[in-house]
Amino acid sequence: MGKRILVQRMGRGGQQFRSPKHKKIAPVKYPYLPPDKTLKGIVVDIIHEPGRSAPIALIKLENGEEFYNVAVEGLRVGQVIEIGSGASIANGNIVPLRNVPEGARVCNVELRPYDGGKLVRSGGSYAIVTGKTSTHAILTLPSGKQKTVLLDARATIGMVAGGGRLEKPLLKAGNAYYKWRAKARKWPRVRGVAMNAVDHPHGGGSHQSESKPTTISRRAPPGRKVGHISAKRTGRKKGAH
Repeated sequence: MGKRILVQRMGRGGQQFRSPKHKKIAPVKYPYLPPDKTLKGIVVDIIHEPGRSAPIALIKLENGEEFYNVAVEGLRVGQVIEIGSGASIANGNIVPLRNVPEGARVCNVELRPYDGGKLVRSGGSYAIVTGKTSTHAILTLPSGKQKTVLLDARATIGMVAGGGRLEKPLLKAGNAYYKWRAKARKWPRVRGVAMNAVDHPHGGGSHQSESKPTTISRRAPPGRKVGHISAKRTGRKKGAH
């Protein structure tokens, strides 16, 4: 009998698959404020958090409350920022999309009003407000996809700091190992077709091939559930170029 395959070990949740919580500083989340209230805050510190592609800023509001936000390019310690419906459109300010002009760059966008920020948080990324309806703002995300978000959702003006991170080559496998270790991801990851038949459903054979259809049922047991899980279709579409 072969060993347990990777997806089985991941599901069990061993030490090498658990997120290193002791390295995490705090969740990046906007505080709740009444819709008609605007507060000023000061950037107390800009911090690196392992496993996160962007630096985070510790902001202390004038009411004494502290929270963490992704740092935008150009943000500095001691800078005064504003949060709320009356905030001006300036770099680092947190403003409802209702007040953001079309063409502006925003980041850490709330998917739903007052959820604290969910979209566009990785280093060097930004979304562009491309239009508005009576109820929604239309955003162009870093992927190029357009998404509609309610006008009451808040966003930070500017582009996330930490851009250009991917431009520097890793150069050696050891750097990739430590990169993924900070994110609690197993690396390197061996292909199933490169294994023996006892070690993986795609293993074995005189050459590297799955040797069988790779679509698999959603209800398959964990040792068999690899490949295209519950796929509606696979391969290139006919007529696609």
